[in-house]
Amino acid sequence: MSYAKNLSLKPFDIDGLSWPSIGTKQRLNETTEQKNERTHKLAEAVKTILECIGEDPEREGLQKTPHRYAQALMFFSKGYEESIEQIVNGAIFEEDHDEMVIVKDIEVFSLCEHHLVPFTGKISIGYIPNRNVIGLSKIARIAEMFSRRLQVQERLTKQIAVALQEILKPQGVAVVMDASHLCMSMRGVQKPGSSTVTSVMLGVFREQAKTREEFLTLIHN
Repeated sequence: MSYAKNLSLKPFDIDGLSWPSIGTKQRLNETTEQKNERTHKLAEAVKTILECIGEDPEREGLQKTPHRYAQALMFFSKGYEESIEQIVNGAIFEEDHDEMVIVKDIEVFSLCEHHLVPFTGKISIGYIPNRNVIGLSKIARIAEMFSRRLQVQERLTKQIAVALQEILKPQGVAVVMDASHLCMSMRGVQKPGSSTVTSVMLGVFREQAKTREEFLTLIHN
Protein backbone atom coordinates (compact mmCIF):
# COMPACT_ATOMS: atom_id res chain seq x y z
CA MET A 1 0.00 0.00 0.00
CA SER A 2 1.38 3.40 -0.94
CA TYR A 3 2.24 6.09 1.61
CA ALA A 4 -0.55 8.36 0.37
CA LYS A 5 -3.20 5.62 0.35
CA ASN A 6 -2.10 4.40 3.78
CA LEU A 7 -2.62 7.79 5.39
CA SER A 8 -5.94 8.33 3.60
CA LEU A 9 -7.44 5.38 5.47
CA LYS A 10 -9.23 5.81 8.79
CA PRO A 11 -6.59 5.97 11.54
CA PHE A 12 -8.13 3.15 13.60
CA ASP A 13 -9.89 -0.06 12.61
CA ILE A 14 -12.68 -1.79 14.52
CA ASP A 15 -10.14 -3.46 16.85
CA GLY A 16 -8.46 -0.18 17.74
CA LEU A 17 -5.39 -1.00 15.64
CA SER A 18 -3.88 1.98 13.89
CA TRP A 19 -2.94 1.49 10.23
CA PRO A 20 -2.31 -2.25 10.78
CA SER A 21 0.01 -4.06 8.37
CA ILE A 22 -1.18 -7.03 6.33
CA GLY A 23 0.01 -9.55 8.94
CA THR A 24 -0.80 -7.64 12.12
CA LYS A 25 -3.89 -9.57 13.19
CA GLN A 26 -2.28 -12.92 12.46
CA ARG A 27 0.69 -11.94 14.60
CA LEU A 28 -1.53 -10.47 17.32
CA ASN A 29 -3.79 -13.53 17.62
CA GLU A 30 -1.26 -16.34 17.23
CA THR A 31 -0.69 -18.95 19.93
CA THR A 32 2.54 -19.41 21.86
CA GLU A 33 3.43 -22.30 19.56
CA GLN A 34 2.84 -20.14 16.49
CA LYS A 35 4.97 -17.34 17.98
CA ASN A 36 7.79 -19.80 18.55
CA GLU A 37 7.46 -21.01 14.95
CA ARG A 38 7.62 -17.42 13.72
CA THR A 39 10.76 -16.74 15.77
CA HIS A 40 12.38 -19.95 14.51
CA LYS A 41 11.59 -19.06 10.89
CA LEU A 42 13.05 -15.60 11.37
CA ALA A 43 16.17 -17.04 13.05
CA GLU A 44 16.72 -19.36 10.09
CA ALA A 45 16.50 -16.37 7.76
CA VAL A 46 19.15 -14.55 9.83
CA LYS A 47 21.35 -17.63 9.63
CA THR A 48 21.06 -17.48 5.84
CA ILE A 49 22.06 -13.81 5.91
CA LEU A 50 25.17 -14.64 7.93
CA GLU A 51 26.11 -17.31 5.41
CA CYS A 52 25.51 -14.92 2.50
CA ILE A 53 27.89 -12.27 3.86
CA GLY A 54 30.62 -14.89 4.20
CA GLU A 55 30.34 -15.67 7.91
CA ASP A 56 30.14 -19.00 9.67
CA PRO A 57 26.90 -19.10 11.71
CA GLU A 58 28.21 -22.14 13.57
CA ARG A 59 31.23 -20.44 15.10
CA GLU A 60 31.04 -19.78 18.82
CA GLY A 61 30.31 -16.06 18.70
CA LEU A 62 27.44 -16.44 16.21
CA GLN A 63 25.70 -19.63 17.27
CA LYS A 64 23.00 -17.83 19.23
CA THR A 65 22.97 -14.66 17.13
CA PRO A 66 20.11 -15.71 14.77
CA HIS A 67 17.76 -16.41 17.69
CA ARG A 68 18.83 -13.25 19.54
CA TYR A 69 18.28 -11.10 16.48
CA ALA A 70 14.91 -12.74 15.75
CA GLN A 71 13.73 -11.85 19.25
CA ALA A 72 15.16 -8.34 18.95
CA LEU A 73 13.42 -7.72 15.62
CA MET A 74 10.09 -8.81 17.06
CA PHE A 75 10.60 -6.24 19.82
CA PHE A 76 11.70 -3.54 17.40
CA SER A 77 8.45 -4.06 15.48
CA LYS A 78 6.08 -4.53 18.41
CA GLY A 79 4.19 -1.38 17.43
CA TYR A 80 2.32 -3.36 14.79
CA GLU A 81 0.58 -5.33 17.53
CA GLU A 82 -0.34 -2.47 19.84
CA SER A 83 -3.86 -1.10 20.00
CA ILE A 84 -4.44 2.61 20.33
CA GLU A 85 -7.45 1.87 22.55
CA GLN A 86 -5.28 -0.10 24.98
CA ILE A 87 -2.64 2.61 25.02
CA VAL A 88 -5.10 5.44 25.68
CA ASN A 89 -7.07 3.23 28.09
CA GLY A 90 -9.72 5.85 28.72
CA ALA A 91 -7.21 8.52 29.79
CA ILE A 92 -9.11 11.35 28.09
CA PHE A 93 -10.58 13.95 30.40
CA GLU A 94 -12.84 16.94 29.96
CA GLU A 95 -11.05 20.11 31.08
CA ASP A 96 -11.73 23.80 30.60
CA HIS A 97 -8.30 24.40 29.08
CA ASP A 98 -7.79 25.96 25.69
CA GLU A 99 -4.09 26.83 25.75
CA MET A 100 -1.23 24.90 24.19
CA VAL A 101 -0.13 21.58 25.69
CA ILE A 102 3.36 20.42 24.65
CA VAL A 103 5.38 17.30 25.37
CA LYS A 104 8.82 17.81 23.88
CA ASP A 105 12.01 15.85 23.31
CA ILE A 106 10.40 12.40 23.34
CA GLU A 107 13.21 10.01 22.41
CA VAL A 108 12.24 7.40 19.83
CA PHE A 109 13.96 4.57 17.98
CA SER A 110 12.77 3.15 14.69
CA LEU A 111 13.89 1.11 11.68
CA CYS A 112 14.15 2.59 8.22
CA GLU A 113 11.95 0.48 5.97
CA HIS A 114 14.29 0.94 3.00
CA HIS A 115 17.44 -0.52 4.57
CA LEU A 116 16.29 -2.01 7.91
CA VAL A 117 18.82 0.06 9.83
CA PRO A 118 17.96 2.30 12.79
CA PHE A 119 17.10 5.94 12.90
CA THR A 120 16.81 7.70 16.22
CA GLY A 121 15.70 11.10 17.33
CA LYS A 122 13.40 13.29 19.37
CA ILE A 123 9.79 14.22 18.79
CA SER A 124 7.96 17.25 20.15
CA ILE A 125 4.17 17.15 20.15
CA GLY A 126 1.73 19.93 20.88
CA TYR A 127 -2.03 20.36 20.75
CA ILE A 128 -4.64 22.91 21.72
CA PRO A 129 -7.55 21.19 23.48
CA ASN A 130 -11.16 21.53 22.49
CA ARG A 131 -12.40 20.66 26.01
CA ASN A 132 -10.67 17.23 25.99
CA VAL A 133 -7.13 16.52 27.24
CA ILE A 134 -5.16 13.27 27.24
CA GLY A 135 -2.81 11.86 29.87
CA LEU A 136 0.68 13.18 29.09
CA SER A 137 2.32 9.74 29.21
CA LYS A 138 -0.13 8.56 26.54
CA ILE A 139 1.32 11.07 24.09
CA ALA A 140 4.78 9.54 24.51
CA ARG A 141 3.37 6.02 24.23
CA ILE A 142 1.57 6.85 20.98
CA ALA A 143 4.86 8.13 19.55
CA GLU A 144 6.55 4.95 20.74
CA MET A 145 3.88 2.74 19.16
CA PHE A 146 4.29 4.25 15.70
CA SER A 147 8.08 4.29 15.92
CA ARG A 148 8.25 0.56 16.70
CA ARG A 149 7.44 -0.31 13.09
CA LEU A 150 9.29 -0.21 9.80
CA GLN A 151 9.02 3.48 9.03
CA VAL A 152 10.03 6.52 7.08
CA GLN A 153 10.33 9.66 9.14
CA GLU A 154 7.76 11.58 7.12
CA ARG A 155 5.08 8.96 7.69
CA LEU A 156 5.95 8.51 11.36
CA THR A 157 5.52 12.24 11.97
CA LYS A 158 2.18 12.37 10.19
CA GLN A 159 0.75 9.23 11.78
CA ILE A 160 1.30 10.63 15.26
CA ALA A 161 -0.37 13.91 14.34
CA VAL A 162 -3.36 12.34 12.59
CA ALA A 163 -3.89 9.83 15.40
CA LEU A 164 -4.01 12.56 18.06
CA GLN A 165 -6.32 14.63 15.90
CA GLU A 166 -8.68 11.67 15.61
CA ILE A 167 -8.53 10.79 19.32
CA LEU A 168 -9.00 14.27 20.79
CA LYS A 169 -10.66 16.33 18.05
CA PRO A 170 -8.59 19.32 19.31
CA GLN A 171 -8.30 22.76 17.79
CA GLY A 172 -5.01 21.65 16.29
CA VAL A 173 -2.02 19.32 16.54
CA ALA A 174 1.65 19.98 15.80
CA VAL A 175 4.43 17.40 15.58
CA VAL A 176 8.12 18.03 14.88
CA MET A 177 10.74 15.28 14.65
CA ASP A 178 14.53 15.65 14.46
CA ALA A 179 16.32 12.39 13.74
CA SER A 180 19.62 10.88 12.62
CA HIS A 181 19.56 8.03 10.11
CA LEU A 182 22.24 5.34 10.02
CA CYS A 183 21.35 4.72 6.38
CA MET A 184 22.89 8.16 5.72
CA SER A 185 25.86 7.91 8.08
CA MET A 186 26.92 4.26 7.58
CA ARG A 187 26.20 3.86 3.86
CA GLY A 188 25.22 5.91 0.83
CA VAL A 189 26.43 9.50 1.27
CA GLN A 190 28.13 8.54 4.59
CA LYS A 191 27.49 11.82 6.36
CA PRO A 192 27.58 11.20 10.13
CA GLY A 193 26.24 14.04 12.22
CA SER A 194 23.55 15.05 9.74
CA SER A 195 19.95 15.19 10.91
CA THR A 196 16.54 15.28 9.25
CA VAL A 197 13.68 17.44 10.50
CA THR A 198 10.05 16.78 9.60
CA SER A 199 6.90 18.52 10.78
CA VAL A 200 3.15 18.17 10.48
CA MET A 201 0.76 20.97 11.43
CA LEU A 202 -2.98 20.41 11.64
CA GLY A 203 -5.88 22.73 12.49
CA VAL A 204 -4.95 26.09 13.99
CA PHE A 205 -1.24 25.29 13.82
CA ARG A 206 -1.56 25.10 10.06
CA GLU A 207 -3.99 27.98 9.69
CA GLN A 208 -2.48 30.53 12.07
CA ALA A 209 1.15 31.59 11.67
CA LYS A 210 1.27 33.12 15.17
CA THR A 211 0.17 29.86 16.83
CA ARG A 212 2.65 27.89 14.77
CA GLU A 213 5.48 30.26 15.65
CA GLU A 214 4.63 30.08 19.36
CA PHE A 215 4.85 26.29 19.26
CA LEU A 216 8.17 26.30 17.39
CA THR A 217 9.61 28.86 19.80
CA LEU A 218 8.56 26.86 22.86
CA ILE A 219 10.00 23.56 21.67
CA HIS A 220 13.36 25.15 20.83
CA ASN A 221 13.75 26.98 24.16
